[in-house]
Amino acid sequence: MQDKDNISEFEIEDQKIVENIDLNIWEALIPVVVLMALLAYNIFVKDGVWLGDYSNQYILLIGGGVAAIVGFYNRVGIARMVKEVVENLKSILIPVVILLLVGALAGTWLVSGVIPAMVYYGLQVLSPAIFLPASVVIAAIISVATGSSWTTSATVGIALIGIGTALGISGGMIAGAVISGAYFGDKMSPLSDTTNLAPAMAGTNLFTHIRYMAFTTVPTILITLVVFSILSTTLNATGNADISGLLATVDNTFDINPWLFSVPILVIVLILLKTKPLLALTSGVIAAIIVAFIFQQEVLSGLSDSQGMAIVNAVFVDTAITTENETLNDLFSAGGMWGMNWTILLIVCAMVFGGIMDGIGALARITKALLKLASSIFGLFASTVVSCLGLNIIASDQYLAIVIPGKMFKQAYEDRGLAPENLSRTLEDSGTVTSVLIPWNTCGAYQSGVLGVGVGEYFFYAIFNWLSPFMTLIFAAFRIKIKQLSTVNAS
Repeated sequence: MQDKDNISEFEIEDQKIVENIDLNIWEALIPVVVLMALLAYNIFVKDGVWLGDYSNQYILLIGGGVAAIVGFYNRVGIARMVKEVVENLKSILIPVVILLLVGALAGTWLVSGVIPAMVYYGLQVLSPAIFLPASVVIAAIISVATGSSWTTSATVGIALIGIGTALGISGGMIAGAVISGAYFGDKMSPLSDTTNLAPAMAGTNLFTHIRYMAFTTVPTILITLVVFSILSTTLNATGNADISGLLATVDNTFDINPWLFSVPILVIVLILLKTKPLLALTSGVIAAIIVAFIFQQEVLSGLSDSQGMAIVNAVFVDTAITTENETLNDLFSAGGMWGMNWTILLIVCAMVFGGIMDGIGALARITKALLKLASSIFGLFASTVVSCLGLNIIASDQYLAIVIPGKMFKQAYEDRGLAPENLSRTLEDSGTVTSVLIPWNTCGAYQSGVLGVGVGEYFFYAIFNWLSPFMTLIFAAFRIKIKQLSTVNAS
């Protein structure tokens, strides 16, 4: 079966948008409704294990199958759908390799004593009273400097999870604080790919976009810090009473010394020097292996008869270092590259579903339907927000959640006399930051996999992320900092 002539595509920043004039909105929504219904059934009725440990992966593939049936009904060729799936899978090759390296990083940083050293010194500096807001600030600084929320979570995020867990603080709270800070930096850093992509789609320049975005972003992060400061005063952290015992256990198990920090410092310096993430993370793994052989020979000997095999296990499979403290036993375990298989499979299945939805023209149809609902200035902003949120859910990809609405809504903003930075800011406020709130989105899957905390656990505490779209809507509703292209009074 051949693709129909009424299906077209055009290139935007290496992303494709497929349109199909025969597909109506109700047909486009069928796979979405099926997907949402099955996910809801799995979560609320079957406690997430309806089809086994890989329930969400199977459900995404079922949703993709339903989307393919809708495509066949509209005479969309299998070649078109396969092409879009392949394009989607190509786009995640680097993220998948990064995930594997993060798994290796977690394992090697554990056996080398890097993570235990971070926990050891962190426990002495970060008390429960300041831990959560401090985590937001630390993650924000690293993310602004590196331009990457992923790198932030893979380095200081892992360390903060370890320290906070030892202090008895909820993993969801810690992850929410780390993610809030990391995505603040992801939005505001000129080094971030999404911060460059959004203005490119809207038709404005990078620094105009950043300055204009600060109007909604700064109040949001300040509110986030206030909330975490209040939460810190209500914590009943059990770790405080036993810090001396925890410190003694860590010190007895590992050779703790400041030289261990050379490994994370190396990775951060490489990233600041704009080294490719793959090279920076690989360097972090290699440096940790060298440090492990120098400082942690007793740990390696305790894990395996061969120290080399202990390193291999840390990189590829799993590692568990046993101490007399149960809290530290849970903390001092890592899954290596194999531990990332659930996350990687989730991303792959999400890309299959998103690729088929794009291939049959459903993504463009849903976005255009939302655009038609925008009868006012506020309605235009609200439609953009809903479109970005919807694409993060349906396409499972942060970039498509910026690219497709950016292209579809650009002319509408111009027609209303609105400057392009209004659109670029809204794309970031609702597309970039909400991706991490969707379990099967590449960002949600990555963050939960790296931090070891489920999206459902950190969702509420990722305050910056879910508050950002509300903030942009508040600004739109009250016409705060809504820049006009001219003196035309759009209504």
